[in-house]
Amino acid sequence: MTCTVLLELNVKPECVDAAIAGLGELLPSTRTYEGCVEVYAHQNQDDPCNIVAVEVWDSRQAYEKYFAWRTETGVIGQLAEWVSAEPSIRYFDKKA
Repeated sequence: MTCTVLLELNVKPECVDAAIAGLGELLPSTRTYEGCVEVYAHQNQDDPCNIVAVEVWDSRQAYEKYFAWRTETGVIGQLAEWVSAEPSIRYFDKKA
């Protein structure tokens, strides 16, 4: 069974354009990472500083392996420069 991951970012207003551009550059390689089914970033219409990556992975373990790799390569550190609060990561199983 797949795992849906919601990565929610609250981006600093001055970093919104950079964050969206950065995600646009990063997500193609994420989509080819082993275990990734799909991933897309969505910007909140009512709060442009709120960005959510909706991701589907083969398993939570596959996502955690990917996240560890992104941390090792410094991408998570770059993300930290854009956000105004700690990112929220939530894991969901499809039930209905």
